[in-house]
Amino acid sequence: MTTKGINHLGLTVRDLDQTTAFFTDLLGWTSLGRDDSYPRTTVTDGQARFTLWQADRSQPMTDFNRKTNIGLHHVALEVATKEDLFEMADKVRDWPGIVMEFEPEPLGGGPRMHMMFAEPGGIRVEIIWPAGQ
Repeated sequence: MTTKGINHLGLTVRDLDQTTAFFTDLLGWTSLGRDDSYPRTTVTDGQARFTLWQADRSQPMTDFNRKTNIGLHHVALEVATKEDLFEMADKVRDWPGIVMEFEPEPLGGGPRMHMMFAEPGGIRVEIIWPAGQ
């Protein structure tokens, strides 16, 4: 017996509306639903599915530190072409609240390329073009 892959990834975010808009409006993902009693939204690109959970704003929030926190380091999303990677970089760079960590660059010795940024809610996102690997 074994597992069959990831069903969904649940992420706690600083601002549910802002992060949902990042995925749906910028990345073009589809919203599968919203539950304001929880509150959460679910988004998908047709392959990956994320459930986005609103952090409790009545409590102090702590920004993620990839070197000291246990848990999610980043989420990596794949694009089909090198051109898609650079087009995505142009869109991401101009989106309000994005913190670019680095622009598209070779991964390892190349030809793979990737970029890294934090979406407006603070989740680190990598966009990777695998160059057929």
